[in-house]
Formats: sequence, structure tokens, C-alpha cells
Amino acid sequence: MCGIVGILGDHEVAPILVEALRRLEYRGYDSAGIATVNAGKLDRRRAVGKLVSLSDLLVHDPLAGKSGIGHTRWATHGAPTVANAHPHRARRVAVVHNGIIENFRTLRDELVAQGAGFESDTDTETVAHLAQVFLDQGLAPREAAERTLERLEGAFALLFLFEGEDDLMIAARKGSPLAVGHGEGEMFVGSDAIALAPLTHRITYLEEGDRAIVTRAGAQFFDDQGRPANREIRTIEIGATRVEKAGYKHFMAKEIAEQPSVIGNALRHYIGESGEIVLPGGGIDFTRVSRLTMVACGTAYLACMTTKYWIEQLAGLPVDVDIASEFRYRDPPIPEGTLAVFVSQSGETADTLAALRYCAGKAQRIVSVVNVAESSIARESDLALPILAGAEISVASTKGFTCQLAVLALIALEAARQRGVLDAASFGRHLEDLRSMPGRLNAALATEPRVKTIARHLAEATDVLFLGRGAMYPLALEGALKLKEISYIHAEGYASGELKHGPIALVDKTVPVIVMAPHDRLFDKTVSNMQEVMARGGKVLLVTDARGAAEAGHGVWQTLVMPEVPESFAPILYALPAQLLAYHTAVAKGTDVDQPRNLAKSVTVE
Repeated sequence: MCGIVGILGDHEVAPILVEALRRLEYRGYDSAGIATVNAGKLDRRRAVGKLVSLSDLLVHDPLAGKSGIGHTRWATHGAPTVANAHPHRARRVAVVHNGIIENFRTLRDELVAQGAGFESDTDTETVAHLAQVFLDQGLAPREAAERTLERLEGAFALLFLFEGEDDLMIAARKGSPLAVGHGEGEMFVGSDAIALAPLTHRITYLEEGDRAIVTRAGAQFFDDQGRPANREIRTIEIGATRVEKAGYKHFMAKEIAEQPSVIGNALRHYIGESGEIVLPGGGIDFTRVSRLTMVACGTAYLACMTTKYWIEQLAGLPVDVDIASEFRYRDPPIPEGTLAVFVSQSGETADTLAALRYCAGKAQRIVSVVNVAESSIARESDLALPILAGAEISVASTKGFTCQLAVLALIALEAARQRGVLDAASFGRHLEDLRSMPGRLNAALATEPRVKTIARHLAEATDVLFLGRGAMYPLALEGALKLKEISYIHAEGYASGELKHGPIALVDKTVPVIVMAPHDRLFDKTVSNMQEVMARGGKVLLVTDARGAAEAGHGVWQTLVMPEVPESFAPILYALPAQLLAYHTAVAKGTDVDQPRNLAKSVTVE
């Protein structure tokens, strides 16, 4: 969601703030702004749209100062306008904020009654005015910030900058991530390590409820009771250079193409030289596990749905899969022997983190599957398994999804081995099937010219259906999600067997039906569903292998032939054509592929 950065520097910070915000573009935003303190005076610049708008504004109206804060906003309260853009200011204080202040209306009414004048529709401006009230009462900035924080309800990451204080920032975290970066005579604050990577490799993550008093001499940390707290300085490994497209038109295209490489890296990381699966921290004792609860949001939730098929079929363990935003408020029972698994690309997804905290102390063990090893979800887990996908910049997840699947497939195999469901030969065969996936993905990438041709037809549709059976059903949901995310075409995914229970009413010659169907034990049943579609004038795009294409029969509108793949882990391979179809359809429609409207990469608020 919103991106935050702050700098107490030794030279002009405006261009550095903008560059740091550029590294946070992947989170999604609709406006941006910065504020600085120069010669004791507080000033700011804000603009709607991409960061280039803010950069252009600063060329014509520069902002001086060696202390400053910056923000990219993803609208939650109020439309994307300059007035609603951050930083928000009330005379002597400027604030940037990620999160939602739930009691802002009550606070706003109170402040208006005291004479405060509001220029925006946001919840954040309330924070600035409240801090100014306490400053007017004679409190020092630290005390004013603390009194302000005591009044706030909801989730937030906040960063305060004060007029007359060019060597002070105050940071606070409740429910949204925030990190302090340590330099030489300089200090930094950011939403995540990516923003700070070019500036420092020494990071301290604020824990839940923490406040930080930041000066150029360092940072003092306090817990939610106001007690001094020792917080570890970690050395991070994120590259300092800005992630580039490397010749690709979009980050999404680059990240799709990277999948053979990153999946290969992940598999090599977790598979030992003797062909055993090696998990950190002593691994997982599946002989003590009676069931799994898997919780996630969005694409990560669909990775969990896929894994349910694998673990139940291979290991014989029951698996419950939940959407985090529903799970956290349902108060579900957590039986003894439950292994709770939380999947999140960013490791900061607010609902998933809340669900993890609900399970802490109830489940036998908390395991997370994340792409950011130092994220909140990883740090609060008993065992964190990085997927090693590398920085994923495009909002629509591609390599993150398939790397999640690869790591989760290893968990399924290890569970089956430990429980004696797979003998050594079967385990080895399945492991080799996984190891072969990078080569098969490379072969699938060769179908891209054919995908581009099909996508030009899909771009003319207003509605699209995806169908799949077994472990391909979650893949149908993922294909529909990708298409709607970046092309803005209405798309829905269904289990093929559910076609007659409602969705077939939507079928006509204008609605493409994309069928994800490798030639497996369920293929004949899927062909029957295809015939039902074609009998009603529907257009079927069949994504299958050579044998499936040969046996599908007549009347198929388009066929996309994938390499042969063992049935067990076919969703990893078939994710790629689903991604390519969405990508090239969006390109044909001219949408913003990497930063689609209304979406954010890291959903750190409810």
C-alpha cells in the first residue's frame, strides 16, 4: 500500500527522497509528496499521479533542506487529489501515514470544534492537527507525538517531522511495517528495506507498538508502554541498485521469464546433495501433525488451495484453507496437532499477519512461506521458509506464485515421506518431477508468440470464464484473477464440474471459455464439459498438452499446447500460460500492466 520514507541527511534530501519513493512504486500509489525542514522552516510539495509529476513540480518549484519525509499514497479516505496527498501538515508538524485511523471522524469533529481547519478528506490530516494541538499546549515534539498516538485507534505506520527541528523524526508502528536505517552521520526511515537499500544495509525493524526517536546520532526505541527497548540492527542483503526491467517492456514480462531460473534456485536451496529435502530450524515433524490450516490472501490463497490437493493426496493429511480476512474474525477452533501455515509474498499482508497472531499459542507450530525473509510474518513465525523469488515489482504476482507452489510442493513431499505414505522410490520420482520443472517452464515460454496471437482475440471480450478440475481448479481461479487484475476484463474461474450448476447460463459466442486441462485422469470429464460449452455456441480455448490436443475432438476455438508434465505438479507449469495470456491481453488493451488501477502490491491495511 502506501510507501513511507524519511531522511536526516548531510546534504539536500529532496532528490534522495524521490528516488527512495521510486523504489516503493511497486506497492501501488495514486499520488506522492515530500516535506522538508530548511533553516527551521517546514515546507512541502505534492502531486497527483506518477512520481514523474512530483519530479517535474520540484524542477519548477524546488524544495531545499537536509531533513525530510516522503510518501506515495494509495487512496483509502478521499479521492486521489493534491489536497488528499501526503505529507499532511498542521502549521508546525507534517505527517506521513500508512494505515487506517478508525476513530478519525470522532477526532476530526473534536478538532473542528476547537477551530482546526481541514483541507483534505483523509484520516491522516487528523493526526497532524491533533499533534499541533499538543504543541500549542507547550509540549515538546516527542511528548506531542506520544499524546497523539495515545488517541489513535486502528492500524498505522506514522512518521512525524516538526518545524524548527531539523535533527528529529518520530516514527511509530501499530499494525503496519516500518524500519529505521542506520548510516554514518545520517539516519533513515522507510516502509521496507527496499526503499532504504541504496542508503544503508543496517536496518532495525520496529516491533508492534514501537516508537522511535530518530536523530542523526542514532535512534532510541520504546515499546507500547513507553519503556526503552533494545532492538536489533540487522544487515540486509537487498541490492542497492534500483531494480530494472533489463530490456523487457514491463516488469511483469521480466518476472514471467525469470520463473525457470528462480524456481530452480529455490529447489536447489531446499534439496540436499543426497536428494533429501532440507528445511531450516530443524524442519517440521509431520509425525506429530494431525491436520494443516493454511491461511493467505489473493494469489497466495490460491497457492494454498493448490497445496491442499497435494498434501491430502500425497501425505494423507487433512488441510483447511482459509482467506485471511475471513479466518481472523471467525474465531475458528485450532485442534491439537494443527500445523498453521501462512503464505504471503510481501510477508506484511495485514489480514494474514492478524490470522497468524490469532494462531500463535494455539497451533502446534507456526510456519510461514514468504518472499521477504525479514518481514513481520517471517519474524513472528516459528519457521520461515523464503521462496527466493527475488524482488517482484509488478503488482500482479507471477514468479512469487510459482515459487510459492514450488516450496509448498516440497513441504507436501516431505510430509508424505515422513508419514510413510510415499516409499523411497516414489518420493525420489516425485522429487525428480519437481526438479524437471525449470526445463519444462523454459519450453512453455516458447509458446509466447502463439499466446500473443490468442490474446489479441481475448482483448475484444468483456467476459471470460476459466475452467479446471482437481488441482487445476485453483489454477483456473488464478488465471481469472490475473486477467481481471491487469486487463480489467471481467473473468471468473470455476471447477469444471460446476459448469452445469449455474455458469453455463453465461455461455454464448461472445464469452471465451479457457479450459486448463493437461491430459490426466480427469481429462475425459473435462472434455465433456467443453462439449457442453461448444454445443451452446461457446468459444473454447484449450490449454493442454499434445495428447490432450489430439483427443479433444472437433470444435475447439483455440488450442495452446504445453510441454508434457507429470500430473502431480502440473499447476506450476500451467501457471505460466495463464500469466502470459493475462499479460498479452493487457498489453493489447493498453492498460498499465505493472501498476493496474486501484491495486497495491503490499496490502498492509484491512
